[in-house]
Amino acid sequence: MPSVRAKRIRHTKFREDNGNIIEVKMWQVMPSTDKPHGYKYSLVYIVNGKRVIGYDNAEGKGDHRHYRDNIEQYQFKDLRSLSEDFYKDIEKYKEGKL
Repeated sequence: MPSVRAKRIRHTKFREDNGNIIEVKMWQVMPSTDKPHGYKYSLVYIVNGKRVIGYDNAEGKGDHRHYRDNIEQYQFKDLRSLSEDFYKDIEKYKEGKL
């Protein structure tokens, strides 16, 4: 049986003037127990070479987010909400609220 490849939806990488990096990767995949919504994603905000905010659904871990060294479950709704939550968290971090 041929394998079905993930279809890339988005991959952007942006370096802010201060050197911080925002990288967003999203793929459409076959729905599975691990990814019932049919999406694989990785969104990360890197400050001074270290991830301070991340949203992903790595194999076997389900939907979750990282705040510095903390990891918590994330309730995935859709890609738009995912992006909005990620960028809101970046703003909160910049304001010192995370």
